Amino acid sequence: MKNTTYPPYFNLTMFVNIGNYRYPAFVLCLLLYALIISANLVIILVISREKTLHEPMYIFIMCLSINSLWGSAGFFFRFFKDLLSDTHLIPRSACLFQIYVIYTYASYELTLLGIMAYDRYVAVCQPLHYHSKVTSKLVSKLVAFAWIFPVFSVAACVYLSSRLPLCGNKIPKIFCANWPVVKLSCVSTVMNNLVGMFATVSTVFLPLAFVLYTYARIFLVCRKRSSEFRGKVIQSCLPHVITFVNYSITVFCDIALSRIDLEALNPFLAVILSLEFVVIPPIVNPLVYGLKLPEIRKLILRMLSCSKSDKQTKR
Repeated sequence: MKNTTYPPYFNLTMFVNIGNYRYPAFVLCLLLYALIISANLVIILVISREKTLHEPMYIFIMCLSINSLWGSAGFFFRFFKDLLSDTHLIPRSACLFQIYVIYTYASYELTLLGIMAYDRYVAVCQPLHYHSKVTSKLVSKLVAFAWIFPVFSVAACVYLSSRLPLCGNKIPKIFCANWPVVKLSCVSTVMNNLVGMFATVSTVFLPLAFVLYTYARIFLVCRKRSSEFRGKVIQSCLPHVITFVNYSITVFCDIALSRIDLEALNPFLAVILSLEFVVIPPIVNPLVYGLKLPEIRKLILRMLSCSKSDKQTKR
């Protein structure tokens, strides 16, 4: 088989030529990435350092922040290079690695949201059994499963894609994605489609369905309880609901973009919708949990006030 069926580079075709505006755009994106890193690191440091927050819900929140750093790193490092470049060629191996990072990030996010939904379900619907059911041992097992299962399911998809002979090298995205690579195949992709469907159902649709089921049960319980109880449930569950809705919208946009003709869309709109998937969740999650949950908010404010007082004493 000829080497041309295994192109050494892929061409990311969705980048728009913005001329000298690329430099302000680069600075803006760099500041955005710095905000993502700092916001998620604050959440990680606060939860890891404060023993009172070593509870299941906060452990899961910390895992979300770690995952946000993983996914945003997989996107931004390459994106910065492409933003300043006139050509947008990415080596085949680098493209496959980026696919792996971004898809594991997406899978981790949804499996973690499913686990968090179970945690909220037990806390609201079975409060007397919460500490006996959601133990530290169970939390460790759930977190391990949330990380390990996507590692192998996504690896299987990427491995099958890496073995496909391709009849082109153009990917209509601003980052590498699996489905556009599979569509370039010169041969049948039945196995890729089956494995991809299994990975999508197990890491996307099953967690989404489970989250909807648990919140339907929580809603039914809240209908029969007092307004004070409903207020506490809303305060506890609202950040998770916001995160879930936000991520579901971004996933839907990314799946829709991979199935439509992007050339028919406004190029700037297509770029914004593509960015949403890898930018919005990592920046929204720490802001939602940092602002909405009073325990985390108080500790962040205390940490900031302590740093200010330390600076004043040094002066």
